[in-house]
Amino acid sequence: MALSYNKLWKKLIDCNMTKTQLRQAAGLCTVTLARMSKGESVGANVLERICATMKCDIGDIVSYVPEEPAEQRKERA
Repeated sequence: MALSYNKLWKKLIDCNMTKTQLRQAAGLCTVTLARMSKGESVGANVLERICATMKCDIGDIVSYVPEEPAEQRKERA
């Protein structure tokens, strides 16, 4: 996983907001929110809408987590 939305989920808790409320306020579809819940990437326009809705910076909701090289994954297996 290259992107982590853990900051967003924590921010929602801090703002006493549910994922459904975020989805409705930002005009997101359920598929988009489901993708984010699985740690999958979404378009920059989605992140922009979330930032506008939550009045925050992109770094407040997303962080980059480098993927582990294939060799290291094999060594752990």
